[in-house]
Amino acid sequence: MRNSRAFVIIGVALVLALGAVVLAAKWMGEQGAAGAHVVVAAADIGQGSRLATASVQLAEWPAGAMPPGAILDPKLLEGRVARTDIARGEPVLESKLAPAGTLGGLSAVVSAGKRAMTVRVNDVVGVAGFALPGNYVDILVNLNQPSTDFNQRDTSISKIVLERILVLAVAQDSVVDDTKPRVVNAVTLELAPDQVEKLDLARSIGSLSLVLRNQVDPQPANTGGATRESVLGLPPAKAAAAPMAAAAPAPAPAPARAERPAPARQADGVMVIRGLGAASQ
Repeated sequence: MRNSRAFVIIGVALVLALGAVVLAAKWMGEQGAAGAHVVVAAADIGQGSRLATASVQLAEWPAGAMPPGAILDPKLLEGRVARTDIARGEPVLESKLAPAGTLGGLSAVVSAGKRAMTVRVNDVVGVAGFALPGNYVDILVNLNQPSTDFNQRDTSISKIVLERILVLAVAQDSVVDDTKPRVVNAVTLELAPDQVEKLDLARSIGSLSLVLRNQVDPQPANTGGATRESVLGLPPAKAAAAPMAAAAPAPAPAPARAERPAPARQADGVMVIRGLGAASQ
């Protein structure tokens, strides 16, 4: 009896083990079943580049870890434009592509509701070439207005007018090697419509400067701007000039001179002399 009971227990254990092996094999087969492929970049794809069949390829991907928005058919990517850089081997996601039908170039990179504006910079204003596509910068305007009054100081001020502005391109390139700085003469920024108006006015009334900021720092500056007095430690200038002297009243018009009447002309006549007296007619 004891031997038969042991054989029964061993048999049940074997059946259970065999069932576990079958279930595990089935689960692994489902995970690696055909069709668990995603489209990945066959080479580095730059921002604003138009995709072609040769620039992507299919790669095996676990079905249970499929990234949201993954593309499964390479033919669906023909003619699409990349909004961001896609590294080699990285899955091509819908969120990294411009809407279907978008033309290539910088216009495909500009977000909906935003505008792209290019401003002229130099090696200093352009943060010495360290402002690259994808970076965020603050924009300062420097106003220097000489005073027309001899007793008043110059009204100079430097103020941050725009914060956390995305750099879309430097010079004519939207993709730049970030291993070393590059000096450029123009920077293209992504701005909201009201920011475009403010920047256009700022560059016409003063000189612009770019300030590179941390990529993940959303805190605003909240500064009042720097003036000549705050930099040199001088007392603040008077807000208003002395009131102008009141204009002197206009002199009263001189009274008109009365014209004397001209003496009346004597009537023409004949004088008759009679003796010692005289009479006129």
